[in-house]
Amino acid sequence: MLASYQNRGIPQPSTNDTCIIDDPDCNCQCVTACNFSIQPNDATLSFYSPDQNHWTQNIPNDETASSWARMCALELGVDLAQVVEKTPTSHFNTDTNDNPLTNQICGRGIFLYRELDGVPFFSPNDEGDGAEGFSIEFGSCGKIRSFSLCWSEVARYTSQQTASLQEIIHCIRAHKAIVLPNPDEEDYFARLKQLATAKKLTITKITPYYSEGMFGETPTNGEPAKVIAPLAELEAVADFGNSNATLRLVSPILSSEVSRSLAK
Repeated sequence: MLASYQNRGIPQPSTNDTCIIDDPDCNCQCVTACNFSIQPNDATLSFYSPDQNHWTQNIPNDETASSWARMCALELGVDLAQVVEKTPTSHFNTDTNDNPLTNQICGRGIFLYRELDGVPFFSPNDEGDGAEGFSIEFGSCGKIRSFSLCWSEVARYTSQQTASLQEIIHCIRAHKAIVLPNPDEEDYFARLKQLATAKKLTITKITPYYSEGMFGETPTNGEPAKVIAPLAELEAVADFGNSNATLRLVSPILSSEVSRSLAK
């Protein structure tokens, strides 16, 4: 009944965070996961099934999982013209040492990342961590293990000049670019020390992305970012003289952001 009045502004959408857990009376010492949450300030809706079994029977293949993910996204109001699908991911059971058992797939994940004018939102991995879009994982017989929707309302604010290649190189030389960790990397800082000894760094690819907030700035008091701004992901090869190593970095891509970063 009340829902029929929503197009008249009655009731007004709630701005309060909502969190539902499977067992609210649990007194154990573990960290309790929120099974269903709505966070209006962060424009997120998420679900984590309390029944995370390890069954491997009838796990959907990539094509089926992709089709189901798009149907679920449509039901949540996602405009499929504004998303692009990342490579499907597999969730494996693990042994007693927490190593993945690659012959025991218990989940198939799909991430549909959001694009603005053909520029996607940044995520450091194929699972969509930190990016806007829709992610979902299916388990045995297609049961939904988890999903997350992040979709903020945006409007154009300003147009700015992109940085030149020389400005981006200047950022790297001034140590203002961020080296991204590799998946499951155990000693990130040791790799940074090794990269510092490289004789030459060759940029092989530059990809623009949108990201929440301005480059290098973190909102205070837990407040969500007020703006979405572009940055650049750089694929590069470090030459150590007798060996090479590939790496990924992120840097400012706006000329004004380069100047701000270098002024710090």
